[in-house]
Amino acid sequence: MSYKLSPTSLGLLKECPRCFWLHHNKGIRRPDGIFPSLPSGMDRILKDHFDHFRDIGLMPPELKELGDSVKLFEDKELLEIWRNNKKGLQFVDLKGNLLKGAVDNILVNDKTLIVLDYKTRGYELKEDTHLYYQDQLDAYNFLLRRNDYQTEDYAYLLFYYPNKVNQSGDVLFHTKLVKMKTNTNNALILFNNAISMLEGK
Repeated sequence: MSYKLSPTSLGLLKECPRCFWLHHNKGIRRPDGIFPSLPSGMDRILKDHFDHFRDIGLMPPELKELGDSVKLFEDKELLEIWRNNKKGLQFVDLKGNLLKGAVDNILVNDKTLIVLDYKTRGYELKEDTHLYYQDQLDAYNFLLRRNDYQTEDYAYLLFYYPNKVNQSGDVLFHTKLVKMKTNTNNALILFNNAISMLEGK
């Protein structure tokens, strides 16, 4: 038996190994909690926002601090595949086990790729907020490299959180760009550990 995993499902492994095993081996899903629809809506309009700047050959103001050497990934068709939850970036091991992930966006430094992921929060970041996403970014970098793309040893998280409502009723957001080192070996270890657990009793 082979398994299909994602960075999200690997997160479930860490939260509840029993839930993870039951989900993939018995089809018993952990009950979903209440999930607000705002982050999904924000994700959609942020992708449109960044695509607009890509199409006119500019960087959005949120990324101005990266300088002129970094650009948005220009291959629209390929990026749409990588963003698609049903396709995404994929890696298959020798046993047929699949790891698949869908990115938000990709930056390019010369010919080297950098993962960019958007996050929406209700409050300002804490000191360790970004660490929650380490495994996700490790997995994305791992998937890119296993598909023969050169990547930097880091990725970016771009956080959006509310600032104020202006007089016309528009909600304004703060942004914070966080650079994070990535480790593709950690992603492979987590994936292999997940498969070993699923193959056990």
